[in-house]
Amino acid sequence: KVNEEAFKTPYVNAGATVLDVSSGAQTLTLTQTLSTMTVTKNITFKPSGEYSVEVKTSTPAQFFITPGHRPEADTSMYMLVRGALVKGKDDIITPIEDGDAEGYEKFPSAKIASSFDRYVASLFFDFNKGLDVSILKEANGDPLIFVQGADTLAINAYIGPKEHEVLKSIHPELTDAIEFGWFSFLANPFYKVLLWINNYVGNWGWAIILFTLLVKLILFPLSYKGMMSMQKLKDLAPKMKELKEKHKGDPAKMNAQMMEMYKKHGANPMGGCLPLLLQIPVFFALYRVLLNAVELQGAPWILWIEDLAQMDPYFVLPILMGASMWFQQRITPSNFQDPLQEKIFKWFPVIMTVFFIYFPSGLVLYWLVNNLFTIGQQYFINHMYAKQKEMANSSKKNKGK
Repeated sequence: KVNEEAFKTPYVNAGATVLDVSSGAQTLTLTQTLSTMTVTKNITFKPSGEYSVEVKTSTPAQFFITPGHRPEADTSMYMLVRGALVKGKDDIITPIEDGDAEGYEKFPSAKIASSFDRYVASLFFDFNKGLDVSILKEANGDPLIFVQGADTLAINAYIGPKEHEVLKSIHPELTDAIEFGWFSFLANPFYKVLLWINNYVGNWGWAIILFTLLVKLILFPLSYKGMMSMQKLKDLAPKMKELKEKHKGDPAKMNAQMMEMYKKHGANPMGGCLPLLLQIPVFFALYRVLLNAVELQGAPWILWIEDLAQMDPYFVLPILMGASMWFQQRITPSNFQDPLQEKIFKWFPVIMTVFFIYFPSGLVLYWLVNNLFTIGQQYFINHMYAKQKEMANSSKKNKGK
């Protein structure tokens, strides 16, 4: 009943109407007069975006306060992460995206309760006593955070961009309020590595390029095996075709002989797929980072790329990416048995170019550079495989003598 009345009764500010926090912290005192009590809020704002809230009631009473609806600072149609986030006393981070609230979620003694948009957040935090957090489900399924208090409640809070260094300067654990949704288990370490690289090179575009190189180096042993296997499969393709013709009426025998041939020549039919499969989670994790990391907002790279968080205004990167995919196909061995699959595969660079046109230029840059490094790897593998074949043929001739 008290909360219902409180929602309808405005606060009164008896002090200054404008606070300048550029030179230091400033306090705003708000008073709300209800039928049974007086509520006083002392809000102290700091230059960093951090502020503290102290709520007092003239008579003992339980109440709830909220950091409010999530900030609406971005209206992009990308697959963004928006909603609420709670870090519990057990250090488990629970994101509740817009539309997914149940309405009965409770988190006793939670450390962080954040209501966030793409780049900004409004959050409460208490790393000592904790906060008793409840989630209210709004009509559209969006979460609304409430923190329970009684008599006197003191809370630390922050409103502003989810910048890693700013949050870290307030409290290291506050960086956990930066949420990337799906693939967070990869997105979070990727984000930290990108921050570390950017601290050295001072440009997010070059940081993305160096990060791509690092990923390629880590995955190179698997890529090497996969690409070598594809070369062997290409050489075995005529023999495989003969086996299929010879045993087309006996699939079991055909499969058995094909497996024996794979084993004899050290070829793995799935080997070429593994590097591509590993790229998928890397791509989606980086997609989340480049979409939601506020540091990339307005970050320029070279000439026409003035914001890596936005699409390339002249479509140069998507076109180069598509061209690199087409060239990569030209030099990569393939063993398609189905002509339809081969046709679809040949059109894949065009499909991906159209798909990537509206993606953030930072993400397109990653995929372009990844393709260029893969082309370099393919040339190296082609050279090494030709050298191995030459040595094997030379060894056979010597044995024949």
